[in-house]
Amino acid sequence: MSFKFFRLEEFNCTHTNLNSMDLAFIHRLDELRERVGFPMIVTSGYRDATHPAEARKAEPGTGTHCQGIAADIKVSNSFERMNLVHEALKLGFNGIGIAKTFIHIDDRQTTPVMWTYY
Repeated sequence: MSFKFFRLEEFNCTHTNLNSMDLAFIHRLDELRERVGFPMIVTSGYRDATHPAEARKAEPGTGTHCQGIAADIKVSNSFERMNLVHEALKLGFNGIGIAKTFIHIDDRQTTPVMWTYY
């Protein structure tokens, strides 16, 4: 499977190196990358249920990262942050978390949500 802007390995779990990403999700991220016009660096993609960020949750292994439908994308400035959120919303991504240094984007099937990490 090939993508225009990403390699599948970029989404490997940083704890186990496993990868169960939904390929359709990565194709949608490819389209998002095309629209924003700047490199998108994945800081977290797939997470195994044993990943420390998942293991401390009330229900480990149930989050969007574990489902392979989420990625955290590095942002360097407010323009990138705004542009990424704006285009992600236009493309129908319905889980968006906003932090100073990254944007979480996911394809959850529940009610659309947006949150901050501040």
